[in-house]
Amino acid sequence: MGGHFARSEPRQRAVDYLKGLLGDAERKNGWQVAQYLGDDRPYGVQHLLGRADWDADAVRDDLRAYVTEHLGDPRGVLIVDETGFLKKGTKSAGVQRQYSGTAGRIENCQIGVLLAFAGPKGRALLDRELYLPQEWAEDPARRKEAKVPESVRFATKPALALRMLERALDGGVAAAWVTADEVYGCDGKLRQALEKRRQPYVLAVRSDQAVCVGFEQLRAREVVAHAPAEAWERLGVGDGSKGPRVYDWACLRVNCPQPAEFQRWLLVRRGVAAPQELAYYLCGGPPETTVAELAQAAGARWAVEECIEAAKGEVGLDHYEVRSWVGWYRHITLALFAHAVLAVIRSRAATPARPQKGGRGRRRR
Repeated sequence: MGGHFARSEPRQRAVDYLKGLLGDAERKNGWQVAQYLGDDRPYGVQHLLGRADWDADAVRDDLRAYVTEHLGDPRGVLIVDETGFLKKGTKSAGVQRQYSGTAGRIENCQIGVLLAFAGPKGRALLDRELYLPQEWAEDPARRKEAKVPESVRFATKPALALRMLERALDGGVAAAWVTADEVYGCDGKLRQALEKRRQPYVLAVRSDQAVCVGFEQLRAREVVAHAPAEAWERLGVGDGSKGPRVYDWACLRVNCPQPAEFQRWLLVRRGVAAPQELAYYLCGGPPETTVAELAQAAGARWAVEECIEAAKGEVGLDHYEVRSWVGWYRHITLALFAHAVLAVIRSRAATPARPQKGGRGRRRR
């Protein structure tokens, strides 16, 4: 990513900042990263994140290329999720009292929408967007103080997700599926955009999500209530923190404009020990798709939570103290790059060495 820095000083400072994020400092804020690097003051770090001349979006594109090169696999899944960054005060870009899934309640925080890639070789975060609430978007004074660019307008979280997904797919990321939770799955524009690209998806929706079956419009829970017993199939979707994740699954076809090319389904997950616990997914993909494939894609969503937790715990994703819009994007981008480096190292460590062909090693000199 060095080519994106016109001057040698910020280029070296960015390398040092990555080293600090990968280091063993307890907190990865400006002061502690600077001290880890041997500086008495955080001014160099602050200059890198706030005033130095470099483009975080260009580095983000390099991050995506790096993840694709080392972890890319057409069987992989693109996963969208959001996370809260708890903050004090009212000055940090986009901060306000809003629901944070990280905290599980309404908190004073910023919300970042993140995109991860998970495949057989490993998983890593590869894009980010800061959610700017409408109250912020319509307040010129707050925008100016937090250095929010004039070009930035209010966008919903699903719109931010679609923006990242299109960047990834246009940028050469091959993915078998796209998946996300109800915040994104219930957005019709997001689903339509994926269908237009013929990009398969498995998106969680609420129980009151409307679907069309034949000539009727029904709620998802109503469709499932009439599902025959033989529609359910018990399938495992990998190991979780508490052992194998096994559920009962039902896959029911719903109306689709061109079913010969791209079919739609309502996928339902039911707990084995607690059959009253149901989760619903709207899915789209090739007509030959199996229930097992849909279930595996739905089960892959937990990988983004693991990525976010690791990035916060290992490379200080949420340790920043910047307030500006630019500063947030710069820190988050470099933190995602540091996390991707660790993901690639783990991938290499987990890959057994290939035996050399021919039976002879290289001659020593």
